[in-house]
Amino acid sequence: MIILGIESSCDETAAAIVENGTKILSNVVASSVEIHKKYGGIIPEQAAREQINCIIPVIQESIRKAGFSLKKSSIIDAIAVTIGPGLIGSLLIGLETAKTLSFAWNKPIIPVNHLIAHIYANFLHYPLSLPCPALPAGRRQAGINFPALCLIVSGGHTELVLMKNQAAPGGGQAQFQWIAGTRDDAAGECFDKCSRLLGLGYPGGPAIEASASRLKIKDLRSKEFKNLKLPRPMINEDNFDFSFSGLKTAVLNLIKKHHPLYILNNKSFISYEIQEAIIDVLVVKTLKAAKKLKVKSILIGGGVAANQRLRDKFLLAIQQLTNVPIKLFIPEKKFCTDNAATIASTAFYNYQPVSWQKLKPNPSLTIN
Repeated sequence: MIILGIESSCDETAAAIVENGTKILSNVVASSVEIHKKYGGIIPEQAAREQINCIIPVIQESIRKAGFSLKKSSIIDAIAVTIGPGLIGSLLIGLETAKTLSFAWNKPIIPVNHLIAHIYANFLHYPLSLPCPALPAGRRQAGINFPALCLIVSGGHTELVLMKNQAAPGGGQAQFQWIAGTRDDAAGECFDKCSRLLGLGYPGGPAIEASASRLKIKDLRSKEFKNLKLPRPMINEDNFDFSFSGLKTAVLNLIKKHHPLYILNNKSFISYEIQEAIIDVLVVKTLKAAKKLKVKSILIGGGVAANQRLRDKFLLAIQQLTNVPIKLFIPEKKFCTDNAATIASTAFYNYQPVSWQKLKPNPSLTIN
């Protein structure tokens, strides 16, 4: 089955052609991040205007890169599109485009939850797995044992979801159960706001990661670093919830407490500690939930999953679970951020076509 996926939930405009949920024939993404950098964050109206300009060319490019043509649209079996959560203006552009193509081509249309699509990034590729070795293309989903705990960690979401099983490809629907989430700010938002406080730019995750990476091992033994400690919110509490607003406040207080020259000279130290604080909480909470729920696999998805330090610390933590065999799955970095290949893959494994007349965007869509 060949599915055209369309994604426009935030500032990216993306289209992809995916065969049988795993084989990527094309994956095209147009981002307006450069425009938003000067504002230090996403301007929803500006993002939507850019998407209006990009949506048709991006779809055309994805079809061309897959080796097809618009005149041979019969090759495409179905259309998958994000219906939420996300920015309402952006969602409308992708959804209305998909509905138009569904009507014009007489193709079924499958609505996709953007959060669940982050999970299915792990079905596109199988780059990281312990203790199971990598599987070849087309078989990587067979290596995921259920139940699986999914950590969705992005700019707008930090959630733990239990994936109980997998539906039969091309029909049915997987079973998901929401376990816990952030009580206030998402991890990605914390990265963004802390980066802005430090004057490192947007998006904050890559900016803080780049700043932290400038430190050398000897720097971490210095007196300056040892005296710099930020809180790990809720890390020791007897629950699986997250909270990152207090960490942002701690960074703000740190900046107010010291002379601007001190902050300027120690940005890399502060960046490293911010990154460590966020990742420590994510790793500890996820593994605590994984052991409590007795899952067989951990799947990570979302933009923050592209952070190399996060990937390294999760791998190390899994390696240390000698008596609790759990497999770890993290997508390739290019599939962590928003893209349409994950949308098409999700639609294949959760094939639930809906009449295009009944589809509406849901910017507050959740996982039940």
